[in-house]
Amino acid sequence: MFKNKLVNIMLIILVALTLVGVVAFVLVNQYMNEPDPDAEPTIDEIIAQSFDTAEITTNLLSNDFVRASFRIHVDSKGALTEVQKRDFQVKNIILRALSGKRASDLAGPEGIEAFEDDIRNQINELMQEGEVIQVYTTAWVIQ
Repeated sequence: MFKNKLVNIMLIILVALTLVGVVAFVLVNQYMNEPDPDAEPTIDEIIAQSFDTAEITTNLLSNDFVRASFRIHVDSKGALTEVQKRDFQVKNIILRALSGKRASDLAGPEGIEAFEDDIRNQINELMQEGEVIQVYTTAWVIQ
C-alpha cells in the first residue's frame, strides 16, 4: 500500500480502533435503550394490551344478584388475541365464580380484590400464549 511500514501500521491501528469504538457505541446504545422488564407498564401499554368483557349479570349463592364488567390486562399482543378468542371461556369462568359466592364474600375492596385474583388465576390456567397480569373491575353492582 504505502512504502513506509510505519504509516501502514498506524493506519491499521487507527482503523481497528475506529471499528472497536463504533461497535462499543452501538452495543452501549442498544442495551441502554432496552426497557426494564420489571418496570410498571404505562397507561398506554395497559390500554393497548387489555380486553373489556361485556357486562355480566348473574345470581349469587345468597339469592342476590351482581352486575359487573371487567378489563383484563395481558402481557403481550399474542395473549390479547388469545383472550379475545377465549371470550366465551372467560365469561364462563366469571359466571361460575360469581355463582359460588355470597354477597358478603364480595363486599368491600378485599372481596373484590380476592375475586379479581381468583379470576386471573383461573384464566391463566387456560392461557397458552402469555398470561393475564391483572383483572380490573370496571363496573360492580350487587343487589
